[in-house]
Amino acid sequence: MHDELIAQAQAWLTEDPDPETRTELARLIDAQDHTELAARFSGTLQFGTAGLRGELGAGPMRMNRSVVIRAAAGLAAYLKKQGHRNGLVVIGYDARHKSLDFARDTAAVMTGAGLRAAVLPRPLPTPVLAFAIRHLGAVAGVEVTASHNPPRDNGYKVYLGNGSQIVPPADADIAAEIAAVPSLTTVPRPTEGWETLDDSVLDAYLARTDAVLSKGSPRTARTVYTAMHGVGKDVLLAAFARAGFPEPALVTEQADPDPDFPTVAFPNPEEPGAMDLAFATARRGETAPDLIIANDPDADRCAVAVRDGNGDGDGWRMLRGDEVGALLAAHLVRRGATGTFAESIVSSSLLGRIAEKAGLPHVETLTGFKWIARAEGLRYGYEEALGYCVDPDGVRDKDGITAALLITELASVLKEEGRTLPDLLDDLAVDHGLHATDQLSVRVEDLSLIAAAMRRLREQPPTELAGLPITRTEDLTRGTDSLPPTDGLRYTLDGARVIVRPSGTEPKLKCYLEVVIPVATPADLPAARAKATEVLESIKRDLSTAAGI
Repeated sequence: MHDELIAQAQAWLTEDPDPETRTELARLIDAQDHTELAARFSGTLQFGTAGLRGELGAGPMRMNRSVVIRAAAGLAAYLKKQGHRNGLVVIGYDARHKSLDFARDTAAVMTGAGLRAAVLPRPLPTPVLAFAIRHLGAVAGVEVTASHNPPRDNGYKVYLGNGSQIVPPADADIAAEIAAVPSLTTVPRPTEGWETLDDSVLDAYLARTDAVLSKGSPRTARTVYTAMHGVGKDVLLAAFARAGFPEPALVTEQADPDPDFPTVAFPNPEEPGAMDLAFATARRGETAPDLIIANDPDADRCAVAVRDGNGDGDGWRMLRGDEVGALLAAHLVRRGATGTFAESIVSSSLLGRIAEKAGLPHVETLTGFKWIARAEGLRYGYEEALGYCVDPDGVRDKDGITAALLITELASVLKEEGRTLPDLLDDLAVDHGLHATDQLSVRVEDLSLIAAAMRRLREQPPTELAGLPITRTEDLTRGTDSLPPTDGLRYTLDGARVIVRPSGTEPKLKCYLEVVIPVATPADLPAARAKATEVLESIKRDLSTAAGI
């Protein structure tokens, strides 16, 4: 067994084009580190609807140049079989370790396969890549990013020519082509022949960002902004300057790209502690800011914090993704937007109430913008994980830059009225009921624990949570009238809803909770919030017990 493992590693070593991972793998082979080698060679990173994502390192179970070259070769073969023999593939990348290498390797493979390749001029937000695909008429796009994953990770996200991320069966078809690559020696990789784009694509994207704002709308709200050590700063500042908003005050410690993300445990605005420096910057601001804006490292997500005496940020609190989703929807309705409002099934049902009252179509999709972006007649889409699509004709994906512009416009409109974002949330609660959401998220080292929890819930399903009877249990692996199959469970309770699913991008089991409390008048809001918090905490406890987590 050990001899076979060493032989596997040595065969991989002979093909590896990267001196760093070759050195790393040679060291493991010389040390006869069978445990670590087994972890690297226990299979291959699976290409799915999220593309590839994993820890950097040598071997087929890690993200490295060998794995990326194979992925690019498989994608090229797939595109040619789809009839795109001379099609353009646009490639973007973030500022993580190895991102530029992976982008260049992809361009080389596409060029060698007879396709045309164009690489964005420098590390830029993912939505710029999503925009570039449609703007340039490309047949596909690749973004090298691991979004908000830990520093040791990188990833490979694939879009097709409509500017949306891949969905089945394209993922399986591409995976089959990747598996069919016999050896890296069979993959032509010229050293030139692709185009490095200039700033004209970025300029076109920035010109498009103006379209999300109303002509003549107030532009007075003051912001604190953090790029979370990612690539958002320059593009967001340019977009805000074009729009005429006050220049955001930067969280300087997190303003510039740094692949090591030194100030945060996880570079995700949702994670505990990630916003602490932003709160500190807002508190010491010379001019009192109205809101805090945060992007994740590839700037496709947007987090918002507001002044709140009860918050844990010493006078500031993070808005939940569902709250921002509802605020943006209410703003678009007020502006007279038409078209479909779409959201993932794990997002708040409040969006449906807002759309219904406005007489607008509303649809629920599976989790992820690869599904939301495909909603027919899409005008606005969001998911609770801080993703918002506010200009689907320009970017058919979540976009943290345009979402930041739109929420700042809303804050400006309210400011002119002597009101705030929390005031509008109160109005929505009175109009539609208080929709309180929370999440039980369990990160694991051993992925089998997630499968075991899902199996337990299926074999011994709970009949009630927080004393509320479960009126309907749906196993989403069977699909529904409106949804294709996915690994998940949905529980409908009297005045509450729970969805349990494994994360598609991280080693987490995620449970999404929503409680709806009727509210008659603004004076009833404090009691309603207290009751919602109590019920949500009780559901969490009961669900943890039922799942064995």
